[in-house]
Amino acid sequence: MPDLGPLKILELFSGIGGMHTALRISEVPGEVCAAIDINSVANEVYSHNYPNIKVLRKNIQKISPNMINKMGVNTILMSPPCQPFTRVGNKKDLDDKRCVPLAHILSILKELVHLRYVLVENVTGFETSEAGESLRVAVAAAGFDFREIMISPLQLGIPNSRERYYMIAVKKPLQFSLDIPARDELDGETVRSLLTAVSERKTPRCISDILHLSDDSSDYDQFLVPDDVLRKRAWILDIATKTSTKTCCYTKSYTHYIEGTGSVYCPFDQQFIQNAYETAKTMEQDSPEYLSCLQTLRLRFFTPTEVQRTLCFPDSFTYPPEITRKQKYRLLGNSINVEVVSRLIRIMTNSVET
Repeated sequence: MPDLGPLKILELFSGIGGMHTALRISEVPGEVCAAIDINSVANEVYSHNYPNIKVLRKNIQKISPNMINKMGVNTILMSPPCQPFTRVGNKKDLDDKRCVPLAHILSILKELVHLRYVLVENVTGFETSEAGESLRVAVAAAGFDFREIMISPLQLGIPNSRERYYMIAVKKPLQFSLDIPARDELDGETVRSLLTAVSERKTPRCISDILHLSDDSSDYDQFLVPDDVLRKRAWILDIATKTSTKTCCYTKSYTHYIEGTGSVYCPFDQQFIQNAYETAKTMEQDSPEYLSCLQTLRLRFFTPTEVQRTLCFPDSFTYPPEITRKQKYRLLGNSINVEVVSRLIRIMTNSVET
């Protein structure tokens, strides 16, 4: 890598500081000049963990090129709102007002005189959106070489299915030192090889590696799946055990809604689970016996700490005492897998001049 000095980073849509945490994990020299997010609760958590960083609650579309240039920013890390590209958000794409801040940043890229690196994260579907095309056009017009990659933590052996879109971009004459094929030519094994080539960090491999609450803990019952959910929704739960190597993607609605928001934990093995469900099938759903049978599984939600570990945040990442459990779930559901991003930062900055 050429001697370009440490990264001077502007972290946009910064949330609780996932990109900053990824930077720390990557061990790439750099500093966050400013972090910007409109969510005041997320900003509290960010400042709690990184008290020396300027965290701004500011509309991103009001940021001027002059402000960014004055800070000497040479790197932008950002995870724009994903709702415009999801079914829940009605896939309004550029017509969604939550796309306005991203559109503003893209409109000023050419004016950022020190900028040499850009990393973007978003949900799957972004790559085929109008906003995704606007991103590609803008970075190319600003003189960047870029690569787009779809990555799930499962490809690193991390037990969480959370596929996301990533773009890494370097300002010419910089170019990537690793041979990264075009997105359409990247298969899962090639992605895994790219990510493992830049780091051999130990990561969680199965659920036992992320457990924080022991099966005999006095707090266990606080996280039990409610009886009404067991009675009505037991058949759609995704259940993980200690030996499971996969969980569903956790969303900000985890514990509040059931379907598609994340997995639940069972302290028993798959055979025990299968037997309980087969027995429950023989019973009337509104009978006391049906509920009692499912209760024997002791199904519980994963704790915020366990979700955080699944996203590869270190245990040193903590929360102000006033942040509620519900708020933690919401914040984590909007965050990133920091291990994946840390490796992309290493790939992006390990570039060479042509």
